[in-house]
Amino acid sequence: MARLDLAPLELDITDLTHDGRGVARRPDGPGAGKTVFVSGALPGERVRAVQTGRHRSFDEARTVEVLQAAPERVAPRCAHFGACGGCALQHYAEDRQILAKQRVLLENLERIGHVRPETVLEPLTDAAWGYRRKGRFSVRRVEKKDRTLVGFRENDPRFVADLSECHTVIPRVGALIPALSALIDGLQTRREIPQVEFIAGDDTVALTFRHLVPLPDADRAALLAFAQAHDVAVFLQPGGVDSVHPLWPAEPKLAFRLKAWDIELKFRPLDFIQVNAGLNERMIARALELLEPQPDERVLDLFAGLGNFTLPLARHAREVVGVEGDAGLVQRARENAAHNGIGNAQFHAADLATDLRNEPWMREGFDKLLLDPPRSGADVVLAQLPLKQFRRIVYVSCHPASLARDAGYLVNDKKWRLRAAGVMDMFPHTAHVESIAVFER
Repeated sequence: MARLDLAPLELDITDLTHDGRGVARRPDGPGAGKTVFVSGALPGERVRAVQTGRHRSFDEARTVEVLQAAPERVAPRCAHFGACGGCALQHYAEDRQILAKQRVLLENLERIGHVRPETVLEPLTDAAWGYRRKGRFSVRRVEKKDRTLVGFRENDPRFVADLSECHTVIPRVGALIPALSALIDGLQTRREIPQVEFIAGDDTVALTFRHLVPLPDADRAALLAFAQAHDVAVFLQPGGVDSVHPLWPAEPKLAFRLKAWDIELKFRPLDFIQVNAGLNERMIARALELLEPQPDERVLDLFAGLGNFTLPLARHAREVVGVEGDAGLVQRARENAAHNGIGNAQFHAADLATDLRNEPWMREGFDKLLLDPPRSGADVVLAQLPLKQFRRIVYVSCHPASLARDAGYLVNDKKWRLRAAGVMDMFPHTAHVESIAVFER
C-alpha cells in the first residue's frame, strides 16, 4: 500500500456510501478533489479525520472528531461501536437509516438497471435492537491480552472485536458473550476453536462449536456443563456441515412459528433462516400482498429454503412448487409441509445456476413466480424460465445491485413493468439493504 498521509484532514461530508461511510473530497493541497470515504461520518457534517487507506481513485479515512454534527447524529448504544464491524450505522438516527437504504436501492435501480419503479413502497421496519437470531462469532486466543476473544470481526477483519456486550443480537445470546469467552479460554483446545455459530428458535438457543481437533473429555464436560447451566443447546462441528451433531440435549427442538399462517418451521443449527423474526413475518405478508396468489393458481417459488415463503403461499394458492439448491433444505422443507398438514406444496432440489431445461418442474405451467435469491441474484435462472407463462413476479433481494441488474433484464429486455419496489430493514444499524420488487407483464 502507498504511504499514508498522517496529517489530520478537515472534510465536509456530502453523501453516504452503500457500506455506511461518509463521502468527501480532499480539500486544497496534494490530491485536491480526490474522493475520500470516511468511517464514522454522516452527510452534512464537518469532521477531522485521519487517513487509513490510499488507492488510485479514492482514499479511506476514519473520523477522530466531529467538528459540526448533522442533526441526524445520535449517540451509539453500544460501547464497541466504531471498533466492532457488526454495525456501521448506530450513530445515525433509525428513521434516517432506512431512508438511506431506500436511496441506495433507487440509485442502483436507475444506475445499473436503468429502471424506475412506478411506486416506491413504504419501508418495512420492525425491532431495531435485540433482533438478530442467527450469526457467527469468531474466536481468537490473544496472548498479549491473555484472553480468548469471542465476537464479530473488527472493521479491520484481521482482528476479532473484544466484546462484552452486543445490542443487535437477541438478548439471550448477547448476555452469553463474556461467559463464552471465559468458557473457551478454559478449554485445552481453546486455540483450535475458530468460531461459534448461534441460532435461535422460539424456545431454544443453539450454539455450534467448530473445533479443528478432537475434544478431550475434560473439554466436552466443560461444554456440557455450560449448556446445562445456561439452558442452551450445544452442537459440535468437527468437520463439514454434515459433521454437526448435538452434545446436549440429545434431541433439541429448533423451530419458529409464522403465526399469521399457523405454520411451524423446524430447522437445523446451520440452516439458513431470516435473522430478524419480526421483520420476516412482515416481509412474507408483503410478498403475498404483492403477489396476490389466488385459489386457482399455481405458484413457483425459487430459492425456497425451508419453505419460508412456500408454505404461507400454499395457504392461498391451489399449488406451490418450491425449488432449492441445497438437498438438505429441500428435505426439511418437505418435512415442514407434512408437519403442518400442507399437501399442496411440493419441493425439488436443483442447482439454479445451471442448465435447468431438463428439470421436470420447468415443464409445468405456472401463473406467478416468487424468488428470493442469494447476493449473486437470479440472472441465470431468469434467462432460462419461460417468462411469458407468469402474470406477476415478486423478487425478494438481499443485494440491491443484483436486483437492479435483473430488473433491467426484465423491464428493458423482456418488456415487463416494474410496478413497485421498496426496502425492508432486516439488519438495522448495518448497511445491509434488503428489498422487494413486483413486476407485471
